[in-house]
Amino acid sequence: MPLSLEERFEKLKQIREELLHFENSPLYKYRVENKYYPVVGEGSHMAKIMFVGEAPGKNEAQTARPFCGQSGRILDEMLESIKLNRSDVYITNVVKDRPQENRDPLPEEIILYAPFLDRQIEIIQPKVIATLGRFSMGYVMNKFGLFDMLRPISEIHGKEFVASTSYGEIHIVPLYHPAVALYNGSHKTTLLQDFQVLKKYI
Repeated sequence: MPLSLEERFEKLKQIREELLHFENSPLYKYRVENKYYPVVGEGSHMAKIMFVGEAPGKNEAQTARPFCGQSGRILDEMLESIKLNRSDVYITNVVKDRPQENRDPLPEEIILYAPFLDRQIEIIQPKVIATLGRFSMGYVMNKFGLFDMLRPISEIHGKEFVASTSYGEIHIVPLYHPAVALYNGSHKTTLLQDFQVLKKYI
């Protein structure tokens, strides 16, 4: 059953409060010492499309906003290419706190933070989840029972996979992380092409 906008707001607010005081996380002390914030997510609470990245970087942890640095500029460009604004979608990460020195999130960190993402999906009830990078791709596809279809991201980026949720059918679209476009121009072209897949869900 769909939740009202007010219900979604309150439930997402509760997640934010829990993350602010998430002392069980091995990243909590690092966050406090550096005066960072957890990055819960931002965008429309009624979004049809949810983007799920891996973990916040330094800019994100300083501002509590997902994808607000160089990768964010690439993501904004990709959204503009399909006539979408940030305010139309919901953007978050699997891991909500910044790992030290921007290292990859550890498996145990993904396990620890994933229940927050699971709740966000149930609250927002998107029609499609676009994963950004291999860590979010792995988690989301496994969560929705698509482990048999998991391949390296180089093989399945831009493809659509159908899964079931408590609220109905959902489509999973693995995408490269926007950061790859900063280092490889051909990946930017690939990202632009892959984003076209999302137009049908607008």
